[in-house]
Amino acid sequence: MVLPSAPAAAATPFKHPGVLVSKAKLDRARKNIKKEPFKSAFAKMKKHQFAKLTYKAKPYATVECGPYDHPNIGCSQELYDATAAYTQALMWYITKNPKYGYKSMQIMDAWSAKLKQHKNANSPLQQGWAAIDWAKAGEIMRYSVARKYWPHQKRFATMLRTKYLPGVVNGIGGTYNGNWELVMADATISIAVYLDDHKSYDKAVALWRKRVPAHFYLKSDGAVPHQPPGGPVDITKFWNTTEFASYNGISQEFCRDLKHTSWGLSAATQLAETARIQGGHLFTEQAKRLTASMEFAAKWQLANYDHKAIPANLCGGRLHLYMRPVLEVGYAAYKGGHSLPYTRKLMLRQRPAGVSLFQSWETLTNS
Repeated sequence: MVLPSAPAAAATPFKHPGVLVSKAKLDRARKNIKKEPFKSAFAKMKKHQFAKLTYKAKPYATVECGPYDHPNIGCSQELYDATAAYTQALMWYITKNPKYGYKSMQIMDAWSAKLKQHKNANSPLQQGWAAIDWAKAGEIMRYSVARKYWPHQKRFATMLRTKYLPGVVNGIGGTYNGNWELVMADATISIAVYLDDHKSYDKAVALWRKRVPAHFYLKSDGAVPHQPPGGPVDITKFWNTTEFASYNGISQEFCRDLKHTSWGLSAATQLAETARIQGGHLFTEQAKRLTASMEFAAKWQLANYDHKAIPANLCGGRLHLYMRPVLEVGYAAYKGGHSLPYTRKLMLRQRPAGVSLFQSWETLTNS
């Protein structure tokens, strides 16, 4: 067993590509592209608009994102373009068609040439969502033969360092829903690996270690969950429930909806996977907590799918759909040593995973 004090950071230098997907994972997907589940996952990606060679980036100088998309000035487009850059990078790696590589670099270059700032209340979350896919795309293109033909790598690195990292690296505090800070931590570690920035990497790991125990509840925590970093908060209002002890694995936003629940799980497991590639042991540190939360969320999403009754004391007897397909990363990490029947059933039901904000093609890359 690896103790919580075990180092999470890799020895210098970082392993590349190493943001969520490693060279071994990419090579495995390419080698097995005619076998399931890779075959179906690749077919779905290839048909998507983000994989079209006719795709055109539409960068903004100022991206302004307010609550509930009011306003939405460049916010959706930034996410589309970041995901498209990553999609094109995956297409390049698997097919070795240089046109996909050029398209990925073209999208990243368009944004690095124009972006100046993010504004308004949702900008930290927006920066986190976009930076995760930017970094994944950049890692693949930078650490493949295509890097020879990428004219503006330094400018892209400067964009990540100056237009995204400052907005996410210090977290946001306890009064915000936990998926925000987990996304920001995931973005921080992603940028840090791309930039070979050990200081920011360590900040991301430290934030994860504080937020994960406060976001995913275990009965062993006591009668109520841990306070979030930057607290204290009114726990029952923050979690939208007074029931904890009966529900091992419930997460802070579960009674809000399963969409936000899936974002928290996704960010937590994505960060842990990036750390694993770099030699860290975060999955081991929080194995009980993360597996319990995956199983809990999957169990009740399946219950909702199958129109089964929800207990009256669980979120008032009503759950809000629906959980995104975000279980591939966590399941792959834990399947060898943990029983995850609900996680597996839901994951297979949702395959092949497509695109949802910062989650992209994880059946193809992480199954």
